[in-house]
Amino acid sequence: MRWFRSRDEGGAWLEFESFFRDEWRRLGTALYLVTGDPAEAEDLVQEAMARAYERWDRVGTMEAPAGYVYRVALNLHRRRRRRASLQALLARPAAPASDPAEIAEAHVEALRALATLSPEQREAVVLVEWLGLSAEEAGGVLGIRPASVRGRVHRARQALGATSEREGGRTHG
Repeated sequence: MRWFRSRDEGGAWLEFESFFRDEWRRLGTALYLVTGDPAEAEDLVQEAMARAYERWDRVGTMEAPAGYVYRVALNLHRRRRRRASLQALLARPAAPASDPAEIAEAHVEALRALATLSPEQREAVVLVEWLGLSAEEAGGVLGIRPASVRGRVHRARQALGATSEREGGRTHG
């Protein structure tokens, strides 16, 4: 394990391992309260701590490294929640469903939601979320920069979230 150090409030050296031990349980508890799912909370803690470890030379010198880790974990949770909502909206049935009317209704709802997006947002979100292309790949297809793809997808997610809220928080799919 590599050892990076950071100064704590008293000026003593704080190693990542000590930080990890001190924050793991508190972060896990906080994320459990946010997610309501212990497995999801554990995954988020692991990912946020891994990211802090990778950047510990910078994170460890921050005034509040724990704040950074909490922010990373909450951002990951929000991103996963948006992605899950969007994937449910765009999901194709994995196996033939017994009720063709239900499949048709789900497709109509998805198309209706996608129709609320601008053509540019729709193209970007379909390439990234439906086809699974990276922002770089989608940018190549569309002839735009990856940052523009990410911006379009972000705005599409916001618009789809607002549409879902107007319809009573119901998830499409």
